Amino acid sequence: MRSGSVARHLRKGGGRHRRKARVPGAAGIRKLGPVALVVAGTVAALGGAPVEALGATAGSTVDSPGTPLNVRSGGSSAHKKVGALADGAAVTVSCQVFGQQVAGGVRDSPYWLRLTGGGYVSDAYVRWRPERPHVAWCGPAAATVPIARPGDAPGLNVRSVSNTGGRELRKIGDGETLHVVCQDWGESVSGTQRRSAAWNKLAEGGYVADANVVWPSSPTLPWCGQAPPTVPPATPEAFITRVSGPAQEGMRRYSVPASVTIAQAILESGWGGSGLTRRDHNYFGIKCFGSPAGIAVGCRTYETSECGKKGCFRTRASFRAYRNASGSMLDHGRFLTVNPRYAPAFVWDYAPERFARAIHKAGYATSPTYADNLINIMRRYDLTRFDLR
Repeated sequence: MRSGSVARHLRKGGGRHRRKARVPGAAGIRKLGPVALVVAGTVAALGGAPVEALGATAGSTVDSPGTPLNVRSGGSSAHKKVGALADGAAVTVSCQVFGQQVAGGVRDSPYWLRLTGGGYVSDAYVRWRPERPHVAWCGPAAATVPIARPGDAPGLNVRSVSNTGGRELRKIGDGETLHVVCQDWGESVSGTQRRSAAWNKLAEGGYVADANVVWPSSPTLPWCGQAPPTVPPATPEAFITRVSGPAQEGMRRYSVPASVTIAQAILESGWGGSGLTRRDHNYFGIKCFGSPAGIAVGCRTYETSECGKKGCFRTRASFRAYRNASGSMLDHGRFLTVNPRYAPAFVWDYAPERFARAIHKAGYATSPTYADNLINIMRRYDLTRFDLR
């Protein structure tokens, strides 16, 4: 899985929480007031006939009676408005991105369509005739169509599951295009293009190892079953409402006080505004270190900067991607549970302020005020109301 997104969060991994990352926010994102937030959902295969070449397009028009359809700078209602299209206007689509879930007049959809003239519109308000095609994914600057490259093999194997032990369904010839719906984390394969544990799920059914696929440019694909990206909440209480249920799930499973989990999510995701949180539902900056390790559904690389004793520097790192907020909260609880250094904190699972000081003392964060910051947030927003008794 590849991405050029920018994250802003605290880093941790390998049992240590070492450095705080400092990077600029994603360009073009603005809070525009209350919006519908979707924290659950799945990626479904797109219906319709496949488009074999970028030039072959189905007819598409805006279906937004009574109001113009906004054109945005990116795939969410939080991106800057750059134009509008009247109801019935014809649109020419270049490619699609996986973005904010929208309930529109035509369908409920997490896909946003990049127009050939620039900007994005929600697929939820676009009517296709005769039917919706398999639209190409967007790369950084243009559409990108994946191509099979099996090397010396007679064809690229399509498997029933994302590993080489799966039943072979068919073969795809060298140079054929693929209609990829999403990616699944499976068996690591050393292929003709790269070594990768990502497998591409095809609209026609089955999986092919991404290690044997050429992408002309790097799209940001959804992991199969992953909820759509979120937008920054309009208010602090909206964010707290979003994460309180998942934090309580984590408390039931791992005994981490929900109030502490919520306060940490506020600090480490910037109230849900970091790219890592919006795109991959990672609220705590947990790194992959080669594997999503069970609860996460995959790994994604982000450009970021990290700061240590010798100053700050630009780098790239791989972070865990989650199905939704619940996955992130559960993995956070498990992270604290499986690392022995945090064991003393669990004496205080019903004393959240002492729990916060204990994990800080054990080395969770390098900031000397980290525990005080958590406690101040817990008190200000009365987060102990979410702790289970």
